[in-house]
Amino acid sequence: MEKEALIYVAGHRGMVGSAILRRLRAEGFQRFALRTSRELDLRRQRDVEAFFETERPDYVFLSAAKVGGILANNTYRAEFLYDNLQIQTNVIHSAWQSGVKKLLFLGSSCIYPKMAPQPLREEYLLTGLLEPTNEPYAIAKIAGIKMCDAYRSQYGFNAISVMPTNLYGPHDNYDPATSHVLPALLRKFHEAKMAGDRAVTLWGTGTPLREFLHVDDLADACLFLMERWNEPGFLNVGTGTDLSIRDLAFLIRDITGFRGEIVHDTSKPDGTPRKLMDVSRLHALGWHHRIGLEEGIRRVYAEHFQG
Repeated sequence: MEKEALIYVAGHRGMVGSAILRRLRAEGFQRFALRTSRELDLRRQRDVEAFFETERPDYVFLSAAKVGGILANNTYRAEFLYDNLQIQTNVIHSAWQSGVKKLLFLGSSCIYPKMAPQPLREEYLLTGLLEPTNEPYAIAKIAGIKMCDAYRSQYGFNAISVMPTNLYGPHDNYDPATSHVLPALLRKFHEAKMAGDRAVTLWGTGTPLREFLHVDDLADACLFLMERWNEPGFLNVGTGTDLSIRDLAFLIRDITGFRGEIVHDTSKPDGTPRKLMDVSRLHALGWHHRIGLEEGIRRVYAEHFQG
């Protein structure tokens, strides 16, 4: 990307979008076409088309999405499907229509079948049934991958897709009703410590295995791929290592300084048994993550809860 290029980061106030924006600015990019969700509702086709027609960005990072954890995904199924389909369809189509040079679409590891072999290789897409609790979100993201590929095939539009593993970092969501597991546990343990509670309750058995990537590493990978990768399909972005939710809880307990017990509410769902990304294709291109999990969580805890 040229340093003088005009860049649109869709969702620049979210965790992923803000990390991408920080990374771009650190690299010396200075020209951005930015809109908040109040200024531009990406679900409204006419408004999105008008924005692209007026601003005509050169490059687009599509990180805007409706996101949440198991509870939110399972509760607001219609919203997760409708909102995400509308956002990505409007942005991808308008980007192509207005002559954008390249677009990067961000998805999620939940696109993979619930019982797919581990680690998750890119070719396992659409080989089995999805995890029911987040199926609407996953279907929307799969549609986004296929739309990028279709626009590449039919129109020659340079649209690439990136599927990150579970993310955490600055500007994460800590709402107990809609947050993902890592920020939810950070808040639980911090509040339990501050209240002097004797125990923290975890949803499910604690046995599911999860992989976590600091969002600053994802932003670095996105810039790397925007400048070096131009292929159909998609690439996994992750660390290639995982741990159980129970082990994550013990790590967070140590980091927050909580001294009580950890108990399990086994009436609550576990979700997918394991989600570990195979990142061999990304490693072969020359990119590796830099921020270790304990280091990353300590940094996030200091920034959000102790700052």
